Amino acid sequence: MTGTGEHRTLILLRHGKSAYPDGVADHGRPLAPRGDREAALAGRWIIDHAGPVDAVLCSTATRTRETLRAAGIQAPTTFADAVYDATPGELLAEVDRTDDTVSVLLVVGHVPGIPGLALTLANEFSDPATRSSVREHFPTSALAVLDVPGSWADLGSTGAALRSLVIPR
Repeated sequence: MTGTGEHRTLILLRHGKSAYPDGVADHGRPLAPRGDREAALAGRWIIDHAGPVDAVLCSTATRTRETLRAAGIQAPTTFADAVYDATPGELLAEVDRTDDTVSVLLVVGHVPGIPGLALTLANEFSDPATRSSVREHFPTSALAVLDVPGSWADLGSTGAALRSLVIPR
């Protein structure tokens, strides 16, 4: 909980399974049909379990944009080049810029940054089994859900409770 009694949630979503068409650079790869289906399942889970998303931070890569579209999340979205190929620290710097009026933030990105950020932020209140699962396997369309105890800008120092890993299939 925050000092003002507000609850913040950070959802870290890896893009859906991508296709590998000939002649298409990594940044431009689209989703495969399986990725489209699983991204829709991830979106359904978010809507059903995390409540309304207030803001989205999304990589500019084609497969992340298509993941967001397939997920059906309707929220103000920032597409950031910095999320593509980002380290956990670089992702955290982007999340830190989030306005504190945002209660639920969805970040759509890539490995290793997305699971790396979940593990970097996982504080002593995190579920050990979930932490182990994130470390072992974070497949496409997987999402990590973290409870944020303070402001977005303080996240690097407070960490967050890693609550769950969801693998929609």
